[in-house]
Amino acid sequence: MSSDGADAHLRVDFPLDIEPARLERLLWVLVGLSLVGDVVTTFVGLHLGLAESNPVARSAIDGYGLAGMLALKAFAIGVGLVCRPLLPRVYRPIVPAGLALPWTVAVVINLALITAVAGVGV
Repeated sequence: MSSDGADAHLRVDFPLDIEPARLERLLWVLVGLSLVGDVVTTFVGLHLGLAESNPVARSAIDGYGLAGMLALKAFAIGVGLVCRPLLPRVYRPIVPAGLALPWTVAVVINLALITAVAGVGV
């Protein structure tokens, strides 16, 4: 197969080919959604008899309930916001990505456990 230089000017637009500022805004929205999802699914799971696996979060919840969990989340966001200006603009989306990724994974795991315990879909 020969390309004959035809693809030399081919431009592929990838879904994440967006400016860093817009990407960062979208990731902050994901942070908010994943934070709410994590808090809600955690407390639903606890209500169903599941246990919090993160020892720091477990301690905060055991000691202060929802306020403890929200304080923990606020602290994490605060650290991210304090560190954000230390990064060049192009790398700033890594801050919300670093917050949203584990919380989104936690939501998925929580939903799977809740589904298994509650017998949803069985």
